[in-house]
Amino acid sequence: MALTFDLVPNTTRTPATDIAAIFENPGFVNHFSDHMAIAEWTSEGGWDKARVVNYGPFPLAPGAAVLHYGQEIFEGLKVYRHADGSLWSFRPEMNARRFIKSCERMALPTLPEEDFLASILALIRADEAWVPSGEEMSYYVRPYMFASDAFLGVHAGAKITYAVIGGPAGAYFSSGLAGVDIWVTTTYSRAGEGGTGAAKCGGNYASSLIAQQEGAEHGCSQVLFSDAASHEWVEELGGMNFFAVTTDGRLVTPPTSGTILDGVTRNSVLTLAPEFGLTPDVRPLSLSELYAGIDSGTIVEAFACGTAAVITPITSLVYEREGAESKLTLPNPEGEKTLAIRAALVDIQWGRAEDRYGWMHKVSA
Repeated sequence: MALTFDLVPNTTRTPATDIAAIFENPGFVNHFSDHMAIAEWTSEGGWDKARVVNYGPFPLAPGAAVLHYGQEIFEGLKVYRHADGSLWSFRPEMNARRFIKSCERMALPTLPEEDFLASILALIRADEAWVPSGEEMSYYVRPYMFASDAFLGVHAGAKITYAVIGGPAGAYFSSGLAGVDIWVTTTYSRAGEGGTGAAKCGGNYASSLIAQQEGAEHGCSQVLFSDAASHEWVEELGGMNFFAVTTDGRLVTPPTSGTILDGVTRNSVLTLAPEFGLTPDVRPLSLSELYAGIDSGTIVEAFACGTAAVITPITSLVYEREGAESKLTLPNPEGEKTLAIRAALVDIQWGRAEDRYGWMHKVSA
């Protein structure tokens, strides 16, 4: 039976003047909206207790399984306020299906697609006032699930908490649309064959942080990971997929697999590419081919993409060669094709262009 996420009566609300002040400089979800959607699962009774309540702490036992074994997953998507004031989400069904796959990989109970979508709809309707209308601003939605029962034996949880929170989001990178320098690590790996790379779980991101620190020491904003087995093949960044543009009109990106997350933005970019004279070329891409292509000028642009940052041009790749730092600058660091694809995508998301693909879902009039 489908879950119903009803708003608990007499919940609190932030004054409109305070929300307006937050909108002036929201950062990337530095403030959370008033409510959260919640549901609970037990091995005996399944999914139950769906509701929308005040945003606030969980009563979590010190022995809760998630704190010890990391049995949890999450998703990320955005809601946009169009010029007429209506609210729209972008391809939420893809997030719902990926959430199910993550559940299966992490031995968590699956949440049906319709319940996932209902929980987001209920939260947005409760916190509609928190969806901004400013340029490059949106409301970021974070559904997540974790094992909440207390035990210290290593096994899957028998009590699971599902929740959805969110808040206003500005640009992910402080540099805005300016390109970023990327550190290529061959010291650390994001995921390996048989691991959790294709699941959206916290462990993947936690393991990327040390490489992020390594990149920062070299003046870079993000890290590009290679495969764990040989460190010869391009995989993805810590939280984004990777693309390269060639002079002969190919848009090259590694195939998603057990080690690479199947990004919603990535899928959308591959769909839009032919409109800009680019042929999607989904295939393994070696670091040596990438470096040689940039050096020779046959690879002219590169970019990273994901829900949070949308699409960000890559200015250069920085890596270690023979014990010394080496830097390759992209021939077209401004990213002409990159920014054209980005503009087309965000115009659809903000309702400035026709949605020919049926990607946008109306949340509120």
